[in-house]
Amino acid sequence: MTLSRLVGSFVLRHWRAYAASGLMLLGIALLIVWLPRQIGAMVDGLVARQLSGAALWRELGLLLGAGALIYGLRVAWRLQLYSAAYKMGVELRTALYRRLALQGPRFYQTRRTGDLMALATNDVDAVEMAAGEAMLAGFDGTLTLILVVATMTLGVDWRLGLVVLLPFPAMALSFWWISRHVHDASRSALTAFGALNDQVQETLSGVRTLRALGLEARSAQRFGELAQTAADTSFQAQRWEATYEPAVGFTLSAAVVLALGFGGWLVWHGEMTVGQLTSFGMYLGQLIWPMFAAGWVLSIIERGRAAWARLQPVLDEPLTVDDHGTVAALTPGALDAEQIRFSYPGQAAPALDGVSLHLPAGATLGLVGPTGAGKSTLLKLLLRQWHPQAGSLRWGGVPLADYTLDALRAGIAWVPQEAFLFSASVAENIALARPGASRAEIEQAARAAAVHDDIVHLPQGYDTPVGERGVTLSGGQRQRVAIARALLADAPLLLLDDALSAVDTETEARILGALREARRGRTVIIASHRLSTLQDADQIVVLRHGHVTERGSHRALVEHGGWYATQWRVQQLEASLESE
Repeated sequence: MTLSRLVGSFVLRHWRAYAASGLMLLGIALLIVWLPRQIGAMVDGLVARQLSGAALWRELGLLLGAGALIYGLRVAWRLQLYSAAYKMGVELRTALYRRLALQGPRFYQTRRTGDLMALATNDVDAVEMAAGEAMLAGFDGTLTLILVVATMTLGVDWRLGLVVLLPFPAMALSFWWISRHVHDASRSALTAFGALNDQVQETLSGVRTLRALGLEARSAQRFGELAQTAADTSFQAQRWEATYEPAVGFTLSAAVVLALGFGGWLVWHGEMTVGQLTSFGMYLGQLIWPMFAAGWVLSIIERGRAAWARLQPVLDEPLTVDDHGTVAALTPGALDAEQIRFSYPGQAAPALDGVSLHLPAGATLGLVGPTGAGKSTLLKLLLRQWHPQAGSLRWGGVPLADYTLDALRAGIAWVPQEAFLFSASVAENIALARPGASRAEIEQAARAAAVHDDIVHLPQGYDTPVGERGVTLSGGQRQRVAIARALLADAPLLLLDDALSAVDTETEARILGALREARRGRTVIIASHRLSTLQDADQIVVLRHGHVTERGSHRALVEHGGWYATQWRVQQLEASLESE
């Protein structure tokens, strides 16, 4: 879809506001065209001594009334048009946000967060201006130009009107040449701003790492370079936009010279009155706005085109995870995986290969294995963040792809390795999945996650803001708040992806004891490097290099004497040494 089609469809949907604005602009244009003609008649009347006294005051009153009416109409059309144009910004930002919210990890692996934020700000603003100010200026300028030129040629003198239009084709050609450069420069400026925005976002997110590594000076230097690039590209765009004005000035100067020369000759030979030449001169002055409007509109449109060229690919990007399911609820059921095979894009070796398992409803599955074995990958497939290339995943006998994404995500409570908290209070973060939860329910979930005692010692208790990404809390506290959030959700399937890695063994034991009570009736999958976390699991699966190498209960695996038994003895020895 081109920018013109986008704006056109928006105008059709909001035609009442645009029609009202157009009628008011038409009224303004007619009044503006009427004023010089009226003033010219007044001049001829004064020269002929036929206008004086009450008649003169009446004519002046009409001029003042017309001026007041023009002012009122200008205010009214702005209220109408801009209120409609701002809706386009809201619609585009909403569409962009919805698209980004539905995209999976594959999309974000190739996109920069700062650049996406720039799309939602500068680029949307540029498109919004094309639907608002460009539409207005284009309609107003074109209408004024047509009426003024028609009045000059048909209402005053057609010969003089044709003469003063001679320089205008050259101006049109220069506008076409300038607009091409404005488009390229505007696109470069928007891209440079996106890179600058991305640098700021990364710096603020990793500010503690930068300080720890002493990289403040290097980061500041990089920011300065990007800021200079953004400034240079924006300045280049402004320089090209500024060239519209000299082209307009030269054209109008040439037109004035022709008007005075040829118009003076007509007055000298008695073929035009002084009042008519005065009116013609005023009409010529009124061409200043249409000419400047033409340059301004072209500039705004080229900025809008450049912005839309960046926005459209993101809005049209196919979803990395299709949402064509029809089952609207995830009810308790058994989980089945059959010969799952999955490889990440660009990776030759599969992350999972031939993985099969069966987990009855309400059972607990433990996933263990060395780093990179595929534990987190399997959980991501259950969350439908990725699609397996082969095999099938079923919940309650229904393929996961047959569930809507909303149903699937509402039915799964997930605690990732790196718990994410929002810039809100502790209570709001816990109640994220159930905003209507009572304080008692929130506290109960916090107790189950062994974080209640930590929360009550915070400055404002459960109402304490945690800062961006939970920066005011420790890693263990963030994990336990995330676990409390998952428990409060009361979803049929609970996924814990190494969610106890940042807590000590004593706290882990308390959380596991609470989980044994809280997880009754729900299916739980726990991926962990700490084998003590999985002792009570109904089934434990050992993954190595994407393959299932062992499976069974904790006791059976220890007796089996494989990788699991070896790791169990090593971790028990480490625990005994730490306790001494």
